[in-house]
Amino acid sequence: MPPADPREELKQLDATLSSIEQVLDVPKLRREVAELEAQAAAPDLWNDPDAAQRVTSKLSHAQGDVRRVEGLRQRLDDAGVLLDLAASEDDPGVHAEVLAEIVSLTKAIGELEVRTLLSGEYDSREAVVTINSQAGGVDAADWAQMLLRMYLRWAERHNYPTEVYDTSYAEEAGIKSATFAVKVPYAYGTLSPEHGTHRLVRISPFDNQGRRQTSFAGVDVVPVVESSDHVEVPDDDIRVDVYRSSGPGGQGVNTTDSAVRITHLPSGIVVSCQNERSQIQNRASAMLVLQAKLLERRRQEEAAKMAEIRGDSTTSWGTQIRNYVLHPYQLVKDLRTDVETGNTTAVLDGEIDEFIEAGIRWRRRAPA
Repeated sequence: MPPADPREELKQLDATLSSIEQVLDVPKLRREVAELEAQAAAPDLWNDPDAAQRVTSKLSHAQGDVRRVEGLRQRLDDAGVLLDLAASEDDPGVHAEVLAEIVSLTKAIGELEVRTLLSGEYDSREAVVTINSQAGGVDAADWAQMLLRMYLRWAERHNYPTEVYDTSYAEEAGIKSATFAVKVPYAYGTLSPEHGTHRLVRISPFDNQGRRQTSFAGVDVVPVVESSDHVEVPDDDIRVDVYRSSGPGGQGVNTTDSAVRITHLPSGIVVSCQNERSQIQNRASAMLVLQAKLLERRRQEEAAKMAEIRGDSTTSWGTQIRNYVLHPYQLVKDLRTDVETGNTTAVLDGEIDEFIEAGIRWRRRAPA
C-alpha cells in the first residue's frame, strides 16, 4: 500500500520521475527535437512525402515526450507548494485538492514509467498488425472483425494514424484476415504484447438456437522495416499475383487488376494489399509488410537460438493470451497478467490501455 503521508508520497513520486527523466535522457530528447525541427523546416522536405511524414511523426512524438515529462515535473513541484500552503493555513479544501492531485500524478507517472520499458531493439518502430480468424467458423470471422475495430478505435483514441493495407472478407460475415499499420513511433513496442490468440465466448448471433459459442482469432504484430535492416528478398523467392480489389460480399471496388498478392516461396508467407488504386503502390505496400514479417521471423529465430544456448524451454508468444467473455457473465481477463475488467463494451471500443501497459510490464519481467 502507498504511504499515508502525502509528503512521503510526493517524495516517492519525485524519485520515480527522476528515474524516468534519467532513462529518457531529457537533455538528449531536447537535442533530438531541435534536430528534427531543423529537418522539418527544410524547404525540400515534402519532395519525399514518406520521409517527410516520418520526420514530422518523430518530431511530434519527441515533442510530446518532452512536454509530458516537463508537465509532470511542474505538477509535482506545484503539488509540493500546495501541500505547504495547506499545512500553513490549515485549509482542508486545499489539502483535499493536493490529495486528488497526488492520485492523478501517481497514475500519470506510472503510465510514463511504462514508456521507459520500451527499450527493445525494435520497440521504437512503427507497427504492422495482422488479424486472422481461427477456430470457430463464422463466429471467428466476426470476432476477427471485432478485434480489428477494437485496435483501430484504440489508435483513434490516441490520435495515432493508421492505414489498412488489406482486408479479406468472409463469405457470411466478418473477415478472414486484415493487415494494418500504426504509423507512430513506439507502436511496435506498445502493441507487441498483444501478439497471440484472443478467445471470445458469447451467445452466437449466427446460431438460430441461441447457443454459446467459443471462437478464436490471432493477432500478429511486427515492426516496420527500415533501410538499415537489410532484409533481402530476391525476385526468385517471390511469386506476385494481381487481381481485382473487392469489398464485402464480393462487390467490386475497382475496375482494374490493381490488388497485389505476394507469396514468399521459401517461407510460405503470403501478404496482399488492395487499398491503393495503383498496382505499383499496392506492390510497394505488400513488399513492406513482407519484409516486416521476414524481419520478425529473423528476430524470432535469433531469440530461439539464444534460448537453446541458455537451455531455455519457455513457450513462444503464439498462445492464448486473453479471454473475452460476453456470456454467461461479462469479463475480459488477460491470462498472463491477470488484469481483468467487467466493462467489456469499453474494451471492445478500444479502451485497452490497462491491458497493454500490464503486458509491457509482463514482457519486461518474462524470460527473453
